[in-house]
Amino acid sequence: MKKGINFWSFEEGISIKKAMNIAKDAEFEGIELCLASTGEVSLESSDREINEVKKYADEINLEIASLASWLPWDYSLTSNNPLHREKAKDIIRKQLEVAYLLGTDTILVVPGYVGVDFVPNSEVCSYDKVYDRALEAISMLTSDAEKLEVTIAIENVWNKFLLSPLEMRDFVDKINSPYVGIYFDVGNVLLTGYPEQWINILGTRIKRVHFKDYRRDPGGFNAFVDLLAGDVNFPSVMKALMNIGYSNYCTAEMMPTYTHHSEQIIYNTSSAMDRIFSNLNE
Repeated sequence: MKKGINFWSFEEGISIKKAMNIAKDAEFEGIELCLASTGEVSLESSDREINEVKKYADEINLEIASLASWLPWDYSLTSNNPLHREKAKDIIRKQLEVAYLLGTDTILVVPGYVGVDFVPNSEVCSYDKVYDRALEAISMLTSDAEKLEVTIAIENVWNKFLLSPLEMRDFVDKINSPYVGIYFDVGNVLLTGYPEQWINILGTRIKRVHFKDYRRDPGGFNAFVDLLAGDVNFPSVMKALMNIGYSNYCTAEMMPTYTHHSEQIIYNTSSAMDRIFSNLNE
């Protein structure tokens, strides 16, 4: 397995080059970049600008582990507004194109939502309609993914949707494409289940893994904590990942909450992941 760090783990406003340099210095093998509406890697970026990011990553020998985006929370594939649904599809198409240029084979996709507690004024949609809309949209986008040979990896997130590993498994199986899989977040699932169980059920459908840690008590959005400080049973998680033959990136997605020396969370996370990975040899 490979050790990655998500771009959102760095202080707000940091340049991609600086984040890459810190990630490399902290001994990460790859970085997960994030498509934004504006900025260095964004909806506005030209092919030349994306190629420059890829060139710099190559120069310092740092892989682009995958490509995420916050934009699906603003423009949902399953919105009651058809214009938002079309915008969401265009965003994912751009995400696929940027991932291809960056040389990574996987994008993180939020498949829509029934409701979102942490996004102010987000709409509430009917679960059955969300399911049908998500299935239709991702099935439609499969042709774009297959053309570029970039996988759409659906993440388990706090979207009140696809709430069990059985439902997530069957949803992906209905699409039935080698370029649609799952981006499994071990911390997100603590709210409703056990990550090791999800991993064993989802199996080889898992294309990427997010590492976060979470405390069930008191819970809530602010209960995400540093790796090894929460309730994720990482020895069991690693055993489950080994059982399914997973060998790709485990990418830490941290919250840069340190008041001073915010980059220290990157180094602390790297050390914690080294300890977690040591289970591979035990």
